Amino acid sequence: MRQAKIYYQDILAGILTETEDGEYKFTYDTEYADTHPDQFLSFTMPVRKYTYSSNRLFPFFEGLIPEGWLLDIASKNWKINKNDRMGLLLACCQNCIGAVSVKPVTSILDEQR
Repeated sequence: MRQAKIYYQDILAGILTETEDGEYKFTYDTEYADTHPDQFLSFTMPVRKYTYSSNRLFPFFEGLIPEGWLLDIASKNWKINKNDRMGLLLACCQNCIGAVSVKPVTSILDEQR
């Protein structure tokens, strides 16, 4: 299982999880949902207190991953298969252009911070 903390500007917006079965789940942080109910990441993922689930990486997060020659460079440098979408998201999207950033969760202790 791989996880990432998703930040909107500098505020924790939620947790993205790839399960062992290859399913993706995104849950908005409870505090974020309470204090920023209209500040959603994507029109297709409005703020709500229950989990979004999908068999594929959500299109919003897919859109953060580099394409073309930049994807080739990222894939070679980090030795990540181009089909490993979660791996690419974790490696390439910590410092995205725009308001959203992705920080890998490396341990259970890290998730609690």
